[in-house]
Amino acid sequence: MLVINNYKEMQKYSFELIAQKQKIGFVPTMGFLHEGHGSLIRKIREISDVVVLSIFVNPSQFAPGEDYERYPRNFERDKQIAEDNGCDIIFHPDPINMYPIGYGTEVKLKKLIKTFEGSSRPTHFDGVATVVAKLFNIVMPTYAIFGQKDYQQTLVVRQLAKDLNFPCEIIIAPTYREHDGLAMSSRNVYLSPDERLSASILFHSLEKARAAIMGGERNRKIINAIMHNSLRSLQGIRIDYASSANAESLEEPDIFLSGDKVVLLIAVYIGKTRLIDNLVVNVPAISTTLEDRFVEGV
Repeated sequence: MLVINNYKEMQKYSFELIAQKQKIGFVPTMGFLHEGHGSLIRKIREISDVVVLSIFVNPSQFAPGEDYERYPRNFERDKQIAEDNGCDIIFHPDPINMYPIGYGTEVKLKKLIKTFEGSSRPTHFDGVATVVAKLFNIVMPTYAIFGQKDYQQTLVVRQLAKDLNFPCEIIIAPTYREHDGLAMSSRNVYLSPDERLSASILFHSLEKARAAIMGGERNRKIINAIMHNSLRSLQGIRIDYASSANAESLEEPDIFLSGDKVVLLIAVYIGKTRLIDNLVVNVPAISTTLEDRFVEGV
């Protein structure tokens, strides 16, 4: 497995692969890899000739006071996990290589960033959009894969690739979970043993809201309240948001309609650790028989 630290060298290598008509699969990460990342490598390996994984803790997507400095890092461990799962190249640049002295450009989006993560972390998606655009220009992938856990980010990346005409297919893989439903995340390492046990409340709350939707609930505020009430059963939790929205636009209608695709989104603090999770639910169509219509007066 090859490790490349300089963007010019990575770009040159990508040009050579493209000239050879090789399909490049790309897995962007901030490192501290886990089995969820491994699943992304394996999935894109199936359709790619060469798999590139980036490890870059992007400073531009962290606001002052967030966990950039203490974000977990272990390159040797990451290298082994990447190789074990079929990665061919690790692109591992330093911040100065990605943002050299005199750097002065930022990519901004006009939609999908005003609510949820965009509201809680106002500068976050500008940093994400900028670094993803840079990485796409450096690696020049045929395919790029992202996990659904960062749901709003996946919408942002799709919009970015569409609007800036990147010739890259965006693949979204399902969230990889622990045995109790907790979404795998590099930040889970921050949790104490007791906090780790408590963190399963996120997935259980999402499941309760999904069950309500499948049982006929369509009122957005009631669906949100189900998640809030479930989360508040855990003493000491701090809720950033627990909301439902249209899965494509993130709009928040009063009532969801049959056939709508709804995303349930949660962000909470357990201790000092901020955790996010989500679940996508297809609102079932209501089947109405002739007898039902007569009884209902339709």
